[in-house]
Amino acid sequence: MNARTEPPSITPYPDGPLLVRGAVELRTADGEPIEPNRRTVALCRCGLSTLKPFCDGTHKAAGFRTDD
Repeated sequence: MNARTEPPSITPYPDGPLLVRGAVELRTADGEPIEPNRRTVALCRCGLSTLKPFCDGTHKAAGFRTDD
């Protein structure tokens, strides 16, 4: 089974991004499709990434914390 046929899943990574796997369609705020270039995509949830909507690791230096 490949990433395009796996059921979608979203897993919050403690104090970090949302890990998205499976058959999902990502779009920009304007509705343009975003082609995922890997099997697992890490989406920013701290709001500080320079690669939004993707995580660039900035949450670590910023001390981002979650409750989960």
